[in-house]
Amino acid sequence: MGTVALAVTDGMLHFELSLACEVFGSDLSHVANPWYRLAICGPGAVQVGRFRLEPDRGLGQLPYADTVIVPGWADVDVDPPAELVDAVRAAHEAGARVASLCTGAFVLAAAGLLDGRRATTHWAHTEALAARYPRVEVDPDVLYVDSGSVLTSAGKAAAMDLCLHLVRLDHGSAVANTLARRLVVPPHRAGGQAQFVTAPVPAQDDHPLAELFPWAIERLDQALTVEDLARRANMSARHLGRHFRSVAGTTPLQWLLTQRIRRAQELLEATGDSVEAIAAATGMGTATTLRRHFNRTIGVPPDTYRRTFRSSRAAI
Repeated sequence: MGTVALAVTDGMLHFELSLACEVFGSDLSHVANPWYRLAICGPGAVQVGRFRLEPDRGLGQLPYADTVIVPGWADVDVDPPAELVDAVRAAHEAGARVASLCTGAFVLAAAGLLDGRRATTHWAHTEALAARYPRVEVDPDVLYVDSGSVLTSAGKAAAMDLCLHLVRLDHGSAVANTLARRLVVPPHRAGGQAQFVTAPVPAQDDHPLAELFPWAIERLDQALTVEDLARRANMSARHLGRHFRSVAGTTPLQWLLTQRIRRAQELLEATGDSVEAIAAATGMGTATTLRRHFNRTIGVPPDTYRRTFRSSRAAI
């Protein structure tokens, strides 16, 4: 947790910079206390899009931060400034967790932090990243990649996904979900999802399934079927499926599975319940079924997920 430093210089994208400031720079001590201390570090006054920004610290302060975030880099055809690259490299060598948002991955790659690692960036620039830095394993299809001390994200909305992922690592799902509700964004999209996705739970509440969603979420421990959902929504199963595809961008059963996995994540983080008990509480039936779906969706087994989040929170 601790200090989050934004590494800025001329040519940064203002959207990614702004959302990082919103997540880590707002006073959210009422959500989790202590919250982060945000520092904006740059070589002096910098041009960010059409705005002039005055950093409060120099780039030399990056190695003293716990987390360093590099926003999007506007002109990927131009090498980022050497002083920025050197400062980001020095921060990582000093033990900082380093994350890039969107095309900020080009800065991390220039610093050598992505060599031999899997990484991503905005889909429109993945080929350029792979061509310029052949030692980087570029994955063009995911929202973000967490390699431990180095993290990269795709563009725009995926940058917010990565910021929320960092909050989830540091404070747990409950805090990250509270923050997501405050920002009116989906609470969790796993990094392995494709860059082109529709949020599994829409933010608006004026759709035909608005009452069905909370009803189902309260009954995840039950073996709900499509017929159960259709009966509750007072429509045919076929009609329900059309509404789900229109509103949530997925099928009823896939939506249910996503909610069950999310509930399992929360229970793994917040309780000491066995995997068997969590499988029952989330309607998965058996530990084997939970492990299979959890591993396929999140990318790690439930036990590994629990150890990761408990160790990261214990370090706070």
